[in-house]
Amino acid sequence: MSASVQPPTLAQEWSADEMMTIAAARQLHAGDTCFVGIGLPSTAANLARATHAQGLVLIYESGCIGAKPTRLPLSIGDGVLADTADAVVSVPEVFNYWLQPGRIDIGFLGAAQLDRFANINTTVIGDTYDRPRVRLPGAGGAPEIAASCGEVVVIVRQTKRTFVETLDFVTSVGFGTGAGDRERLGLRGSGPRMVITDLGILQPDPQTCELTLTHLHPGKAVDDVREATGWPLAVSASLSTTEPPTDHELATLRSLEATKSGTDS
Repeated sequence: MSASVQPPTLAQEWSADEMMTIAAARQLHAGDTCFVGIGLPSTAANLARATHAQGLVLIYESGCIGAKPTRLPLSIGDGVLADTADAVVSVPEVFNYWLQPGRIDIGFLGAAQLDRFANINTTVIGDTYDRPRVRLPGAGGAPEIAASCGEVVVIVRQTKRTFVETLDFVTSVGFGTGAGDRERLGLRGSGPRMVITDLGILQPDPQTCELTLTHLHPGKAVDDVREATGWPLAVSASLSTTEPPTDHELATLRSLEATKSGTDS
């Protein structure tokens, strides 16, 4: 009698974007206060709250504190955020009372361009600000998040167009030109703790603050990451492999993603 063939589990059928989002969600914990950007950061933060970090406090730039959306919000002005928030305050209060004095633990950000010191561009692509090749959504609250949150996690897909030697415009400061710049500029927060991509995880070197590859996602190779990076990539001597997604993480993420198109979760 032949052995029965077991069907593959969800965790054997995940995408690079799903691995990236799940790896980002794992950085958040119950009791954290998190300033959330829309897009991949919001998906990761809501995934964390729906899985292992039910006590996570989500704060959105629109003034929604303790939002508990039942679906992924389409923008910071999505009504589901205000409807489910513990409190709704003015935008100046969010920045002047909560963010700038250092009352928020972690900021989740995306990027259009990122350099080796985790500085971010979300403003323009091209040689000049007045006549760029592409005009991006802009800064929003990202510069203040990058400056004042206790720490920052960046979530971004990794390509040479995104991971560049020199930014076309510096929207949000990571580590400036290297060690000591944040202190010189008087920035309150400790800066980017981690950059999570669809290929792996990069963290700042403790001495130089240059981004260093510390984790590869399952199935990825160092050469894959080097080919997607616009500068000579530093690689940790103790390079690790990211833990693959669990069935629970994948099922919850896919349920959240389904809400964006209005399908049943």
